[in-house]
Amino acid sequence: MTTTFVLVPGAWHRPSTFDLLRAELQRLARPSVAVKLPTTGPDPRGGLAEDAAAVRAAIEAVDGPVVVLAHSYGGIPATQGAAGLPNVEHLIYLAAYVPDVGESMFTIHGIPDPDDTATDGLFPIGDDPRAQLYADVPGPLAEQAIADLVEQRVQPWVDRASAAAWHTIPSTYIVTGQDASLPVALQEQMSAHAKQVRRIETSHSPFLSRPAELAAVLDEIVGR
Repeated sequence: MTTTFVLVPGAWHRPSTFDLLRAELQRLARPSVAVKLPTTGPDPRGGLAEDAAAVRAAIEAVDGPVVVLAHSYGGIPATQGAAGLPNVEHLIYLAAYVPDVGESMFTIHGIPDPDDTATDGLFPIGDDPRAQLYADVPGPLAEQAIADLVEQRVQPWVDRASAAAWHTIPSTYIVTGQDASLPVALQEQMSAHAKQVRRIETSHSPFLSRPAELAAVLDEIVGR
């Protein structure tokens, strides 16, 4: 039976951020679906539980084996949402957070939890999303990607994971070697949770800068 990729975007990103990658996967006869995370706009709501439930629902909707690819923040709800699902064959963390039970994005960075008022707000993108997220993405495509960014709630960054699928599901970590958003040293630290580690010398968003190369890497991982 054909394996389907379930693609989980990072903060501020819509499912359409994976359109180029999905086209390349389709050329390799690899079907895929992309998840809409509730805490990411438009109309952001909820926290980690809601995002993890969205990932879980997308996996359960696939009639057959699944490989979950999670990018950046998406690694947190993917880690929780995929836990215990028998059709998930592999987890792939692409420049992604890999929490253990009881960890959050804030705890991974060693940042104290904000007060309750702050967690109900939005997390700003930053002054220079081009440099942060899309340094090696061609100009017009990067401009469109920036225009497509949406609001992101703080709450799921503070919420702590209640399950960690990588304990029981084989996993691969793909380190993005020219990343200006998620420090390479932190990626390498989190990659210790994975069974194997790969590298791609791109910025934070290889699904935009090198979608064909990334699709080939994913195809190889699944093929093995």
